[in-house]
Amino acid sequence: MKEIATKSRTKVLLEKYGFSFKKSLGQNFLIDPNTLNRIAESADLTPQSGVLEIGPGIGALTEQLAKRAGKVVAIEIDQRLLPILRESLQEYKNVEVIHGDVLAVELAPILAQHFADCSDIHVVANLPYYITTPILMKLLEETNQQFTSIVVMMQKEVAERLAAAPGSKAYGSLSIACQYYADVEKLFTVSRKVFVPAPNVDSIVIRLKLLPEPRVQVCDHELFQKVIRAAFTQRRKMISNNLSMNLFAKDGKVWTQRLGSELDLDMKRRAETFSITEFAEMTNWLLETEAPIK
Repeated sequence: MKEIATKSRTKVLLEKYGFSFKKSLGQNFLIDPNTLNRIAESADLTPQSGVLEIGPGIGALTEQLAKRAGKVVAIEIDQRLLPILRESLQEYKNVEVIHGDVLAVELAPILAQHFADCSDIHVVANLPYYITTPILMKLLEETNQQFTSIVVMMQKEVAERLAAAPGSKAYGSLSIACQYYADVEKLFTVSRKVFVPAPNVDSIVIRLKLLPEPRVQVCDHELFQKVIRAAFTQRRKMISNNLSMNLFAKDGKVWTQRLGSELDLDMKRRAETFSITEFAEMTNWLLETEAPIK
């Protein structure tokens, strides 16, 4: 049978079920088998691997994953796609489709139920542009680093931010939030021309290799996030201004000056020049000194 990810078979399936794209769900289906093969290969799957896919669409990527992995579980929010997936994936007995919103379901029970016999678990997906960041952070924060890798395609601009290093324009709170849990690697660019319908921007496929433990040790993860958000409130301002105005509940300038002095940090620098290690040091210092935080 012809692969799902061809323009002709995609058209046949969509017309057969009278499917129309919903812009609100960020639906853009890949119709290039070579690109899908490259994505699937990037996860280094074996017959002992388990794969969680988010937003399978009509099953084009799911098919390639099923050929390589022992078990594939795909979470699809759009009920209209379920009958299409039943037909397109009927020959792959190692695939299970769950109808649900990935942001609403509990992932831990799904992993425990479906991947108990797998030697390694991966996420491979073409993420909807409009909710890429919430999905990614849920995968990183709520699964206790059970994934070996996360291979996902996303909007080029977001991918650049995830992989950015300190001192670059793209570096920010999202870079730190992601690199706290994983090594981030940009793999390849995907042209907007290989999608139906074509999005307005090109995409990048990235691979996150989960670390055994977070990159830095912080005594309070919630406070760590508050520090980062406050530091990047206004990127063009010195970090001293951002922290004094947006982090401390009172005496912001005094606490910011003390923080910089005791940690030997130049608080005239912009937030984008600070490393994840320096942000961790700030967080732990704030906790130790019981500084008044908003």
